[in-house]
Amino acid sequence: MTSAHFQACARFFRAEAVLCVSVLLALVSTAAVPPSSVYLAYIDWDTLSLLFSLMAVMKGFQRAGLFVFFGGCLLRKTSTSRQMLMVLVFLPFFCSMVITNDVSLITFVPFGLIVLRMAAQERLAVPLVILQTLAANLGSMLTPMGNPQNLYLYGKSGISFGELCGYMLPYVLLSGVLLTALILMHRPVAIPEISLDVPMNSPRLLTLSTLGFIICLLGIFKLVSPTAIAAVILIFLLLTDRALLREIDYSLLGTFLALFIFIGNLGAVAGFQNLLSSLLDGHVELVAVLTSQVISNVPAALLLSGFTTQWKPLIVGCNLGGLGTLIASMASLISYKMVAREYPGQGGRYLLWFTLSNLILLFILLAVSCWL
Repeated sequence: MTSAHFQACARFFRAEAVLCVSVLLALVSTAAVPPSSVYLAYIDWDTLSLLFSLMAVMKGFQRAGLFVFFGGCLLRKTSTSRQMLMVLVFLPFFCSMVITNDVSLITFVPFGLIVLRMAAQERLAVPLVILQTLAANLGSMLTPMGNPQNLYLYGKSGISFGELCGYMLPYVLLSGVLLTALILMHRPVAIPEISLDVPMNSPRLLTLSTLGFIICLLGIFKLVSPTAIAAVILIFLLLTDRALLREIDYSLLGTFLALFIFIGNLGAVAGFQNLLSSLLDGHVELVAVLTSQVISNVPAALLLSGFTTQWKPLIVGCNLGGLGTLIASMASLISYKMVAREYPGQGGRYLLWFTLSNLILLFILLAVSCWL
């Protein structure tokens, strides 16, 4: 391997570390269970289909400029830095319930940084992005389509849409209060009027994305086969918009595939199954939180779901587990990379305050879970 090839591989691993580790684990696990047609049964095709479909639809909304348009409308009514923070933080909080936490951050972190420059408030860049990241991870807890682990556990458990929302509603409401409290700690400063002329890029794309989202909801509510929905969206994009098809996060789909194989093979090893089942017995939520700190909450959800049927503590634990370390939720890495790129000297400060604020909120929410 030449030096150029090695450097290219190193860059790919840094960019797709979770995918690479997942594939490696899947390959290692084949030593215990040799590859066969049984592997196909490991894979949750409905989850993958819905994930693909939702990612395609959200890319359409993003390209149409819908979310930034709403943000621009709201910002016109702000006159202080505190009001501006409220808008910029609660946009990803509420939008992540529908468009996933990672899409919210990809959309609203760059938007927020642009707004700070326009308002001459770049000193707030680090606290804003930390709050936006917290908001996206906390708001996304409420719904199945809010984040990948919810979508998977929703399908795996067989619970209803209302049940999952009911599990997480108290935590999301409290999270909104805590975020508001953090923003109110900021001393308000008068800012110039922010006027963002953000037109919709394509009414046609917006209409098609809306129709696509409605179709996805039919799959989420289990009225239409998710694989049929994915097939329709794939064929439509192949015929009309292959560029959008190329923008989908296939590394996330690949991560899911590899982890399905790894977990399926582990489940066939009696000793490991007994060990993990005993660890989870009576401690599902805590194990889910701690596991998420090390491998992030999506792999944690996939791994632990194969060894317990205590769905409520598993869902709560994997959602709360998105708080804590930088890798507890892979969406958090999106924000960190943006801050490190825009403000290279602020990376250490960001990590310090990000970790501290995450741990404080995690402790509060875990304490509340003891009462629920």
